[in-house]
This record gives sequence, structure tokens and C-alpha cells, in this order.
Amino acid sequence: MENDAATLYCPNEYCQAANPLTHKFCQRCSTPLPKRYLRAVGDSLSLGSPGEILADRYLIIGQSIIVDLKPGLLPQIPELDNLEKIKAYLKLIPYRLHIPQVYGIVYLNEKQSQSGILLLEKPPLLANSTETQVNLCSELTTAWGDASSMRQINWLWQIAHLWQPFSTEGVGSSLLDPHLIRVEGALVRLLELRFDSPTAPKLSELGEFWQQLLKNTKPAIAEFLKQISDALIEGEINSSEQLITVLDQALAGLGTASSGRNSPTQSTTIKIITQTDTGPSRQRNEDACYPPSGVLVSKPPQQNALAIVCDGIGGHEGGNIASNLAIETIQQQVIQLTSVPYENIDPLILLGDLEQSVAIVNDKISQRNDTEQRQGRQRMGTTLVMALPIAHEMYITHIGDSRAYWITRHGCYQVTLDDDVASREVRLGYAVYREALQHSGSGSLVQALGMSKSASLHPTSQRFIIDEDAVFLLTSDGLSDFDRIEDCWETEILPILTGETNIENVASRLIEIANTKNGHDNVTIALVHYQVNYLEPDIILKAEIPTISASKTVDLTPRTTNATTLNNSHQQTQVIPETKSARAAKIPLQLLILLVVLLAAASLGLWIKIQREPEKKTIEPLTPFVSPQTTTKPTPQSEENQPDLPTPPVSSPAEPQ
Repeated sequence: MENDAATLYCPNEYCQAANPLTHKFCQRCSTPLPKRYLRAVGDSLSLGSPGEILADRYLIIGQSIIVDLKPGLLPQIPELDNLEKIKAYLKLIPYRLHIPQVYGIVYLNEKQSQSGILLLEKPPLLANSTETQVNLCSELTTAWGDASSMRQINWLWQIAHLWQPFSTEGVGSSLLDPHLIRVEGALVRLLELRFDSPTAPKLSELGEFWQQLLKNTKPAIAEFLKQISDALIEGEINSSEQLITVLDQALAGLGTASSGRNSPTQSTTIKIITQTDTGPSRQRNEDACYPPSGVLVSKPPQQNALAIVCDGIGGHEGGNIASNLAIETIQQQVIQLTSVPYENIDPLILLGDLEQSVAIVNDKISQRNDTEQRQGRQRMGTTLVMALPIAHEMYITHIGDSRAYWITRHGCYQVTLDDDVASREVRLGYAVYREALQHSGSGSLVQALGMSKSASLHPTSQRFIIDEDAVFLLTSDGLSDFDRIEDCWETEILPILTGETNIENVASRLIEIANTKNGHDNVTIALVHYQVNYLEPDIILKAEIPTISASKTVDLTPRTTNATTLNNSHQQTQVIPETKSARAAKIPLQLLILLVVLLAAASLGLWIKIQREPEKKTIEPLTPFVSPQTTTKPTPQSEENQPDLPTPPVSSPAEPQ
């Protein structure tokens, strides 16, 4: 229960007025009042009774749940020496859709003699802004039986994607604890991270956990889940890559199956609208979007659906040129990639192709910079965020600080991570995000299109499974700055999903908010409204377990930031090479030593032989025979006889999915 007498202080540094906890806006200056619910983490934790206030700032709501009454102030941050204890949270920030992030610490006594209690922000909570009740989201095991077959597979698919990065950071056991694994609509979210014991968990343990779900699994996938659980336990599935491949089979099967009425089990309707505006303080608009501003696209009847937002960078109208060149180039590339039926699209290949399309755009802009001899700050560039909906999947690709948000009836989630200095510092484990934002230059971009060669460019591509109505918002920082999306999504965007308004009206309203509340920059937005209808299929899915070499690994992490900026070693979740591979690397050296010994022995033998036969003449070296030139053209070699030529290097995005 919240304390009705508690006051929430305005975050506006020029106001800081006290307000009732139930208010959404400051009664003095009308600034939005953020309610930051936090979860306190610690062993044998005893915060106090509901209604008490900790450290003159945090109101206790319930067991381990508190709310920050002074959201405008920076929370107390752990010392650098203590960052080791929370580095897993920091390095896994690309997965913040599933993991709460470090907010700060709080001490239970003024002397700070005890270790601070860790505070996590955005935990999986159900909080109604009009009421005072706050509850944890349901455990996956509790919600399992009420979910559709598509959602059940979707939840398992998300866990499979988290297995590799969690294991790398030593927190894989978090995915085996039913109490920690919560679900918020379609999303799997964790209460906290649990560090592994000296023995890292195995995939077989995940299979044993999933076996417990069989009792309430939907009939269409019950046999499928039994097969993959058994395969995990028996070691037939021995990598997360194999597991994801098998789960993708189920997602594709459910997406293309028919119900008992011979109609598709899942049908989707997609609407897209974009708008762009120069804003009140700029002379020209350097943003660009696709489809063109104000054009409404519906699929069906249109065959393709694609939304792009670009925010241009550079002087002398360079940003305008770069953003429009990016739009023109990438929309042509992507439409070609998706001109095949859904069942013929391989998700992993498509993700790679999307990143390659971004690289092509980058090279075009970079080449133009070089042609026009633009150097340093005069080089033109652009950010990019793109949404590609295909059947029950959404592909998001981005570079820079233009963002994508995913809005459902359950919440608003930022699904992209800015390519800026602050995010880089967190990902390297150097700082907590809210502290990093206070540093000078924290918002400076570490990469954008057109600023360098594609070899040093690393866009982020992600794939999401859509099993409920949703809205995706793509936006430049003209709207997203100063937390405007977090402040207005519930009143402005959520009504699209309840049928109270349409995306055309909302697009205009968001431009108005950007210009009146911010107004410092151009603003461009795209709204993608996803409507989903799902019927349980009249099929029994079975698993086909692919055979994948144990030494083959796959980087499943969403890719971000460039390698040189991240000192080459921390820009991605690394896949640890197996011992077998390391030993194999030593074999050529062993062979080389053996050959040297044999060659020395042969030389010694030849010398002894020569000494025993002094009468023999020294053999003159043979003169190579050169054939006379002919006037006929050489016959082209067959393909199988072609010499091995060096393959030109292909720039592939390196990794932070």
C-alpha cells in the first residue's frame, strides 16, 4: 500500500514542488511526474514496513518494492570498486527488454556501515497509474496454461536467445529459477540476475525445467515440447544455436498452419504512417522518412510494409542529403530482400542482409563525402532506425540515436540502445547508466552512417515475435529527448490499441508534443500499427533436430557500436572457443618443427653422401624451359581447374539478441 501522505517532488530543477503521490503532473509547473518503481535486491532483505521512507527518499510499497519520491535527483551510485558485483547487469544492457537495470544503491543507516542495497529500475511490475496497487508480474509457470501455443513457443524462444549471453556473463542459472522468470504479456522478464555457482548450468538442466511445463502445454505443440526437452536432456541439442533453430521451426509452423476452419491460424493487418517537421527553432529539415510524410500504407492490400526514420548530421545541408540518400537506397534494398514468400525467408540470413544493406548505404554516403572532400565535422551522415514487419515477426535495424519503441497494452518498451558514449560506458562495465548520462559528452554518437568505412560500422539488428496487437514508434531525438515518449505513451499512443483513435491523429499529436515540449530540433516519427488475430491450429507439431557441429557457434547478441571505439574486445558478448579448437591451432606449429627436423636430417645425409663421392661433379641448376609464345588465345580454364584466388574481405557487422 502506498502512503497517501507521501509527496512526490517535481523533477523540474527550477520547481521541485511537493505533489500528492497520485498526481501525474506537477500542480505548480505541469511537469510530468515520473513514478519510478524500484526493486531492492539483497539476501535476507528487510526494508521495513509499507509506508515507511528510506534515506528520506524511498517510499516502501511492499516487500522489496519501493518508489523514488525525488526522481529529479541522481541516486547514490555504487563505488567503482563495487562495480564488479553488478557488471553482469551493465554488460547485458542490450537485453534490458528482459532485465531490470541498476538504478543505484541505498543504505539502511546513515553511517553506511553496511553494504548498500542494490536498487533495480523497471522490474517486471504491474502498476496502475490511477490506483495505488503494485504487484509483481506472474511467473512463467503460472501464466503458461493460459497462453496460446504461439505465445508459449515465443516465451521459450526468448529464453533460448538469452542462454548464450547469460552464460557468458556467469548468470545462466537465472533462466532455471521459476521464481525469477516473469512474463509481461508477450515478454519474458526477470526479477533479477542470479550468479552461477562454480559449475555453470547446462542445457540439459533447461530441458528438465521445460519438462515441467508439459502438463499445461497447448495440444498443437505438446509433442514438440516433449521432443526438444528430451533432446536437451540427452544432449542431442547441445547448443543454443540448435535450440533456436528448432524453435524457429515451430514459430514458422504455427504461423503458416490452418485452423479447423481451414483458415490461417494467424492473420495480421499492418498500417504505417510517417510525419516529419522542421520544428520551431531550425531553418531546414535534415530528417527524412519512408513512406513519405503523411502517406498511410496498409498491408494488405499493399504487398510490402516498411518504415524508416533518418536524422541527418552535418553542415552545409549535408545532413539533408545524407538522410534522403539513405532512405532512397535502403528502401530499394529491403524491398528486394522481402520479395519472396514468408516461408522462404530464413530469419538469420535476413538479419545479415539487413545489416549488409545498411553497409551499402554507409558506403554511398561515405563515397560522396570523399568525392566532395568533406573532412571532420564537415562530413555528412545520418542516423537510421527501420521497422520491417513480416508475418508474425518484426525486424528492427538501427544505428545512431534514433529510437524504436514497442507499445502494448502492458507497457512501453524502448527496444533500441543509443549508439552514444553513455551506452558504451555502461556496456563496457565502467558506469551505471544514470551516472554515465551526467558525464560531459555522454550523448555524443560513437557511430552513424557515412562517417567512416563499413568495416568499422556495426548496426544493430533485432527480431521480435508479435503475438498480440502492438504499436511500434520510430522517432528521431526531436521527440524522444527529455523522456517525452515515457511521459506521453499512455495518454497518446495506447488509445490506438483500445480503438479510441487512429495512427493518423496520433502522428500529428506526437509532432505537436515534440514542437511544443521540446522544439530544439527537427522531428520525424513513424507509427506501425500491428493488429493480430490468432486461432489455435488443428495440427500436431513435431521437432526436427538439426545436426550442428559442436565447434560452430553463433553470435545471438544484437550488434552495436564500433570495434575501435570499444577497444576491440568488449563490443560484443564473446563466444568462448572450445578447447578442441585451441589445440587444433597448435598443430601446424608441431608439423613445422617435425618438417624442420626431417629436412635437417636429409641435408646431413646428402652432405655425408657427397663427402663419400668426391669424384662426382656438382650438378648445375636446371634452366627453366620457356615455351615460345603463341598467337592463339589461351583456353579459359574450367571452373574446377581455376587457381585459388584470394577472397576480397567482406565487412560484416561485429557485435553488442
